[in-house]
Amino acid sequence: MTRAPFDAIVAQHGTRVWRVCRALLPEADADDAWSETFLAALEAYPRLADDASIEGWLVTIAHRKSIDVLRRSSRLVVGEVPDRAAPDSTVPGLARDLDLARALARLSPRQRETVVLHHLGGLPFADVAAAIGGSADAARRASSDGMRRLRALLGGDGA
Repeated sequence: MTRAPFDAIVAQHGTRVWRVCRALLPEADADDAWSETFLAALEAYPRLADDASIEGWLVTIAHRKSIDVLRRSSRLVVGEVPDRAAPDSTVPGLARDLDLARALARLSPRQRETVVLHHLGGLPFADVAAAIGGSADAARRASSDGMRRLRALLGGDGA
């Protein structure tokens, strides 16, 4: 079986990897995590099993790289955070994406990770559990609780 060229892998899965990184991190940090994900994947790609789920593999790497970025940023001492400019209303969906990112930030870390990995990353609950620890049932429960909380935070319309 011949493998797809790595640039085709990036083109095919880049958006999903971005969603995972962006759901866990501010945009600038998500850029870093996205890049780190594909750098790590490029290095490991030749050793990936032929029957591996490339999407699941990339989502797992993206999750780990995002957590690494969060850990690094939590060690930094920062001064006052400047106010952010209002979202650019000319970019379709940007306000909705920012609302989702803010709502995700209000979930517990476990709920946020399970929602991101399952709903945005597309991983089955067994893989989510393997990535964050615990059982598939616990991941399913945390995801359900997280989705319920997200609906409440976003106005209850299921957006």
